[in-house]
Amino acid sequence: MAHSTTTVVTSQHMSSGTWTTGICDCCSDMSTCCCGLWCFPCMQCQTASQFGWCFCMPLLDCCMVVSCCLRQKMREQYSIHGSCCDDFCTLCFCYPCAWCQMSREIKTRAHSGTGTVITQQIMHS
Repeated sequence: MAHSTTTVVTSQHMSSGTWTTGICDCCSDMSTCCCGLWCFPCMQCQTASQFGWCFCMPLLDCCMVVSCCLRQKMREQYSIHGSCCDDFCTLCFCYPCAWCQMSREIKTRAHSGTGTVITQQIMHS
């Protein structure tokens, strides 16, 4: 009896082309809201770290360059529609809310299990 092993790699993507929460949906995740209110730099560093960036990058955020880059990379990874101009305007007019939205997005995507799933199937011939 011969055995053959087949490895199947599948990707699961949760994307509707939009953010899972709105810019003003702070009450949808009170822990993020409270963390952003009482220790905003800590929440920024945690968000960057959870996204896979160096946790101290937000501390170097002069002129919102790091924030815009992180928001753009997050949109690319999660297939969220938008532009650099949208990101800049959102951060310019509502900086703390934009960071809270990014933090909620990472939490939502982590809990939904988006990413790559590897399964292995053994077939008997």
